[in-house]
Amino acid sequence: MKECPAIIAALPREVTHLVRGWEEHRLPGKVVVYTNDLAVVACAGMGAARAALAVQAAMSIKPITALLSVGLAGACDPSLHVGDIVRAGVVVDTQSGERFSNSQYKQVLVSTPAIASVHEKQRLYASYQASAVDMEAATVARIAQAHSLPFQAIKVISDEATFELKELARFATHDGQFREGAFAAYSVARPQLWTKLFQLAGNSKRAVQSLTTELETQLDWYRQRT
Repeated sequence: MKECPAIIAALPREVTHLVRGWEEHRLPGKVVVYTNDLAVVACAGMGAARAALAVQAAMSIKPITALLSVGLAGACDPSLHVGDIVRAGVVVDTQSGERFSNSQYKQVLVSTPAIASVHEKQRLYASYQASAVDMEAATVARIAQAHSLPFQAIKVISDEATFELKELARFATHDGQFREGAFAAYSVARPQLWTKLFQLAGNSKRAVQSLTTELETQLDWYRQRT
């Protein structure tokens, strides 16, 4: 079978540069899939249920030979900085306790059901020696295991261990989306948030650039195998 990795991200903005020029498919349920002659990228929103939906969508488009969980993540390890790439050797589901291993790498990534606060990131670092925290990787790993597919989790740090913006969580919807317009309107009326918002925007831009470079390298590897 021809190599065809599926790259699973939460939100399209995490892969916007990677998929320039790719074919876009907008599916029911706020699912977006991008395809080219080599790979599939699927985004369905934040959280475990939406990650499963994204994988299902990717598999419905093309026969998949590997699953990659990618995107922005919060640092638990204080030594990590914005733009650093985390390649997970262990993915931990904090709700079920399941662990999924990839012997190529050593870093620990934990998946939680909600956006992690600074206090939660500190707890995860102490409990699991976690490098970073996300919301989707464990679900993608579980599906990969069920289908006997190779799996990787490749995350980029967008907020460091000490970065806190509690207001973000309230604008996450039940279907894994982020209400950017509502958040912008809320923030405009609160000048005390502006410094952190500018920092967050700059961090996200730098993180996406770093992730794009890493994923292009990954796709080059697959391209050489075809």
